[in-house]
Amino acid sequence: MSSQTASDPGVQELDVRGMRKPDKHPTIFATYAALPVGGSFVLVNDHDPQHLHEEFETDHAGSYRWEYLNREMRDWRIQITKLAGTPQPRVLIDTTTITGDTTAADVTGAVWKLQARERDLDANVIALPPGQSIDAHTGPDLDVLIHVLAGSGRLATELGTVELTPGILLWLPRRSRRQFTAGVEGLRYLTVHQRRQALLLDTSRARTPR
Repeated sequence: MSSQTASDPGVQELDVRGMRKPDKHPTIFATYAALPVGGSFVLVNDHDPQHLHEEFETDHAGSYRWEYLNREMRDWRIQITKLAGTPQPRVLIDTTTITGDTTAADVTGAVWKLQARERDLDANVIALPPGQSIDAHTGPDLDVLIHVLAGSGRLATELGTVELTPGILLWLPRRSRRQFTAGVEGLRYLTVHQRRQALLLDTSRARTPR
């Protein structure tokens, strides 16, 4: 395919064809971050950078323009323009689309995650099938908000039990003891907390209390 659109005179080019693969995306995003609002650069690559485009959609949806200038073999040129000073507020997901069948036995763990790379928060939607639990553990050194979306269950704490139903908003203080167990309808809830390294959740069949 041949050139479709001419780039603006004076727009800088960033040719990443000779770069090591691990260096390409960081260099591209650093170049974008340095742009003033309304500024742009032309990315030159040896293939259509679809994965890069997906990352721009994740991090900067609505605040940039992606315009193909040339689509020839080993000579792909895309003009990337910064339309706003920061990423724009936007809808990430309609949670009703992931809370329909809470009894699915093969759906366990995080069914949705906040994906933006430059963020201060972590957020996940956790699914537990009926009768399954996240084993009792001491929480991390940060506060966590939990919003129950669907199903039912209970939260066992150091001193008691909290019943979980849709609409419940929980605060888990840092380092507090907790264990989640899904009821007969399964359980799905949203977690929001300060960003940290991923925590692996250990899910297992809930035991009958003795």
